[in-house]
Amino acid sequence: MHIELRSDTFTKPGPAMLEAMLHAEVGDDVFGEDPTTNRLEQYAAELFGYEAGLYCVSGTMANQIAISVYVRPGDEVICDALSHIYLYEGGGIAANSMASVTLLEGDRGRLKASQIADVIKEDNVHYPVSRLVSLENTVNKGGGSIYEMEDLTEIRKLCSSRNLSLHLDGARLCNAIVARNQSTADFAPIFDSISVCLSKGLGAPMGSVLLGTKEFIHKARRVRKRWGGGWRQSGFMAAAGLFALQHNIKGLEKDHERARQLATMLKTRSEITSILPVDTNIVIFSVDPDHSTSTEYVKKLAAKGLFASPFGAQKIRLVTHLDFTDSDLSEAENVLKAL
Repeated sequence: MHIELRSDTFTKPGPAMLEAMLHAEVGDDVFGEDPTTNRLEQYAAELFGYEAGLYCVSGTMANQIAISVYVRPGDEVICDALSHIYLYEGGGIAANSMASVTLLEGDRGRLKASQIADVIKEDNVHYPVSRLVSLENTVNKGGGSIYEMEDLTEIRKLCSSRNLSLHLDGARLCNAIVARNQSTADFAPIFDSISVCLSKGLGAPMGSVLLGTKEFIHKARRVRKRWGGGWRQSGFMAAAGLFALQHNIKGLEKDHERARQLATMLKTRSEITSILPVDTNIVIFSVDPDHSTSTEYVKKLAAKGLFASPFGAQKIRLVTHLDFTDSDLSEAENVLKAL
């Protein structure tokens, strides 16, 4: 038995997605001649209300390209301390863009406009130039927490008034959209650019699409090339991403429901001291230190066939996805009962 809950990146293409990949029409994307990649970029841009898109190998690449377009060495990026761009992208802000970072402590990774306003630097040679605000929705480290649209709108107003660009790491944006019954087009009026991951809950084997204005994407394409990110016959993979956007968004609600059921099961365990609110497909819970560390607890689960991720000294993360079925949910309950 193998119940995979370490991440929604473990999804594998189903028969229909594989069929789309097999029959993809391809060309050379560096020459702009891969028709399936072009269709993916155009479809994603239209779906989310942007002018243009750029297919990237990963969300990390998409985010880091965006940052590199916006900032110059010594400029400042403002983000939450739980942000993926800061914690989990290999120090890319410093290594790729040579930018300074100001970290804020939001509510489960979600910032308010007033917090951002407090740290925007005045025009003074002693300070870096505040250039970019980057948000994450949903917030991975915050347990899949979702921004309120009112808060995003206020942040947009602030950034516009202070001449700051606003980027969204939307690795799991579709989860937020489904959970809140929002439209994919709701975010274009707010963010100058967004990255949308295709390889998590949407089930494609790889890739993210970076979206923005035509001018922004033209600059982003140059950065992607410089970093060795130019594709050739990328249409085979782009076909999977296109299929994911066209067919797999609505199914995210099932992931959310199964995550809520997992949280209900965990509440029965005496060694589990707390569980973050479950808004989407991520469940983060804490284990009593007198019982075990998170690493030890994860090993106990793995020994019984349930695979989870340590997420701190006492925290553990479970992530549901389209390959985690109702049958797997029942098996997970049996594993927990048998601990």
